Amino acid sequence: MRLFILSMSIVYSLLSIQLYAQSIEEKSLHIKLKNQGIERECYFYKPKDLPTQSPLVIILHGYGGNAQSQTSKFIDLADKEGFAVCYPQGAKDRNNQNCWNVGYPFQSDYMINDLQFIRDLVTYLQKEYHLSEKNIFLTGMSNGGEMCYLFAMESPQTFQAIASIAGLTLTEMKRVYSHPIPFMEVHGTNDKISLWKGDPTNAGGWGSYLSVPVAISYLVATNKCTHEVTEHLPRLRNEVILHKFMGGLPAWEGGPEVEVWLYEVIQGDHSWATIDMDTETEVWNFFKKYIK
Repeated sequence: MRLFILSMSIVYSLLSIQLYAQSIEEKSLHIKLKNQGIERECYFYKPKDLPTQSPLVIILHGYGGNAQSQTSKFIDLADKEGFAVCYPQGAKDRNNQNCWNVGYPFQSDYMINDLQFIRDLVTYLQKEYHLSEKNIFLTGMSNGGEMCYLFAMESPQTFQAIASIAGLTLTEMKRVYSHPIPFMEVHGTNDKISLWKGDPTNAGGWGSYLSVPVAISYLVATNKCTHEVTEHLPRLRNEVILHKFMGGLPAWEGGPEVEVWLYEVIQGDHSWATIDMDTETEVWNFFKKYIK
């Protein structure tokens, strides 16, 4: 079962590469840098004449994917909205797959600290391209989504807001959020790889993990949200229900509430859900609420 799921994830990533690689590679700067003794790389896009101190969005691929396999629509949004975009590349694990170290059982001997790599990458881009010191945002799908949860737990002050797509909270993660953080999750209820209902017995091979509603509840509690508002997005294919948990603490003194948004994609699969909603725009609209 685990091998089947890993294969499906890789197939999905290869399909994504075919769709997006040309646009990202053609428009972006390919950056290589040493970190923790190994060469790391990313694709970076900065719109022409972007003002100094502009926001930066980091976008993480899934397991077996790569930097070029991500949605290129963020580049179009960057031109329109005025921010920079970075697509980092995960290092290879013992299965020769690009990945992020989030604590899967098969990563037990994988010693790379990807939290540190992303923090160092952000610092480099801020200094090299004169980007904002505060308005840094993180999104990622699947394995990249797990990194979103890990950052929210381990290093919440690195980012102003975080958006996970089809991500999981592994039970091996500490599941304690030391600092409020605006957070959103997009997740299909028919996701066969990252199950909506969770996997307490590790049947899928990713390690045991929480159901999506339970995982989100930890963030709702940390942010001290007081109530939920439910919206239905305009229907494109599957129904999408947006659960907004509101009434939370201020993001900064006098700033907006720290909210948690859960997009429940009814019968949705393991994807960015772009057939069901304008996911990238929804992510950016959430992020820009927290530009300081």
